[in-house]
Amino acid sequence: MPDAGAGRPHDARGRYSVSLVHFVIMGCGRVGATLARSLENRGHSVAVVDQNPDAFRRLPSDFSGKKVTGVGFDRDTLVQAGIEDAYAFAAVSDGDNSNILSARVVRETYGVDNVVARIYDPHRAEIYQRLGIPTVATVRWTADQVLRRMLPLGATDEYRDASGQVRLAQVDVHPDWVGRSARAIERATGARVAFVSRFGDGVLGTPDMVLQENDVLHVLMRSTDAATVERVLTRAPEAEED
Repeated sequence: MPDAGAGRPHDARGRYSVSLVHFVIMGCGRVGATLARSLENRGHSVAVVDQNPDAFRRLPSDFSGKKVTGVGFDRDTLVQAGIEDAYAFAAVSDGDNSNILSARVVRETYGVDNVVARIYDPHRAEIYQRLGIPTVATVRWTADQVLRRMLPLGATDEYRDASGQVRLAQVDVHPDWVGRSARAIERATGARVAFVSRFGDGVLGTPDMVLQENDVLHVLMRSTDAATVERVLTRAPEAEED
């Protein structure tokens, strides 16, 4: 299996840096074109795959990335798009089956960890989540949500009070926090676990609630503590944080 991480730069925490990395997007509708433009504007290299060559007209005239005609689960097409060097892959075509199949091929064959699939049928979301493929349902989709799942660990604001002193934020967590309680998270960060998104449902935080794989964590915190909360949760917990 090719090493999808080979040659990619790392930051000080050992994570892949996104300063000079490659993204592959399947689907050049409004969603895919928006993602491609956003990523290229951030300085990244981008390849867009679509089986209809006319779809590439949605891309800006100055788009400098690759335009590959084909389907995202075809290996020759993926290789042409540079999947072997990709940091992340987004399947955002108009077909649920094509999106999830492409996402699985990219993850299982090419070892790309940062994969997200758009889905029209929210009732399938739990099945796909259990396969380890993050999904974004159309009813709550925005380009920011897809970018959120493709880019590295951090925190994204969801709400701030009028004074700007209190934030509700979605925070990525290191995998080793899975199995730890909300109490442990709060003790380590000083933040409050507001709720988790679990297989499409919101679950209010309680002290004994245990973080599960694929949970999305949402915390309340003081704005001045944001950097500390992010730093703690994006690293493995200390032994005593249990």
